[in-house]
Amino acid sequence: MRIGVIGTGRIGTIHANTLSRHREVGSLILTDADGARAQELAHRLGETAAPGVDEIFKWGVDAVVITTATSAHAELIGRAARSGLPVFCEKPITLDLPGTLQAIAEVETAGTILQMGFQRRFDAGYTGAREAVRSGRLGRLHTVRALTSDQAPPPPEWLPLSGGLYRDTLIHDFDILRWVTGHEIVDVYAAGSDAGPPMFRAAGDVDTAAAVLTLDDGTLATATATRMNGAGYDVRMELAGELDQVVVGLDDRTPIASTEPTGPPAADKPWTGFLERFGPAYEAELHAFIEVVRGERANPCDGREALQALRVAEACEVSRRERRAVRLAELPGGTSAAVF
Repeated sequence: MRIGVIGTGRIGTIHANTLSRHREVGSLILTDADGARAQELAHRLGETAAPGVDEIFKWGVDAVVITTATSAHAELIGRAARSGLPVFCEKPITLDLPGTLQAIAEVETAGTILQMGFQRRFDAGYTGAREAVRSGRLGRLHTVRALTSDQAPPPPEWLPLSGGLYRDTLIHDFDILRWVTGHEIVDVYAAGSDAGPPMFRAAGDVDTAAAVLTLDDGTLATATATRMNGAGYDVRMELAGELDQVVVGLDDRTPIASTEPTGPPAADKPWTGFLERFGPAYEAELHAFIEVVRGERANPCDGREALQALRVAEACEVSRRERRAVRLAELPGGTSAAVF
């Protein structure tokens, strides 16, 4: 199998390394807006660098992995679909609902594959939580608490391109909340704070956000995120039911200290970022993509799954801006049933 990797930044480099080692992948063609970066990675991996995206399609590949800036995702997804090629794409498809719906329509019209990169679906902790919920171990689920806290903020120039904290960061929590529970989010009430560094206000973004979400079975959930968690990178999900409760992301590297006299000590080596925390999950999602391309398994996260997470993020943005509860039914794209 020959795979084209478009984008060789941080995540593109990780994906290229994973694919280059995969027994079912014979070769890679790498390209990037920074040609020297693609050349260097190709040389290091013993793969081929292409001067541009056109060559990826002209030279012939069996599948495409897209890890470019978000602004290029939809165009590349459409081009691959029209070429009949399966695609793995980092989230999101686009930062707006109309563009996302259009890209999904192109894939569905072409009858091709689009797998989205929501890597938490391949994390052992979240998988265990899903099994605990689905098995009935927790009994009736009544409360879910999710959080994503970055240790340090991103560069100021990146913030206007990110789509904001809900679309860039909390979208992972919205996706995994649906995946773990098997239920849709029906309404949200969200708030955000830009009281941190002025670069967030300049970008029209917030550095800290919170949302209260209601699921279609009445379960209540909260989701919080911040760019300013100096203790370390913290990603957790707590699920409480009438019979039991479990937590994802609580281990000896969780950046939290107890104030109780007999509480556990603070982590000696707290997580520093998502690439470190979710390293095995990033590998697993690419292995799954190869299996999907080979027809060995169903698509674990298609474009419509990504659409539903984006709809929740968009509802949160509307809620924060208008200071009101927002029903997901107010937003387009909710007529097709999601696959859990």
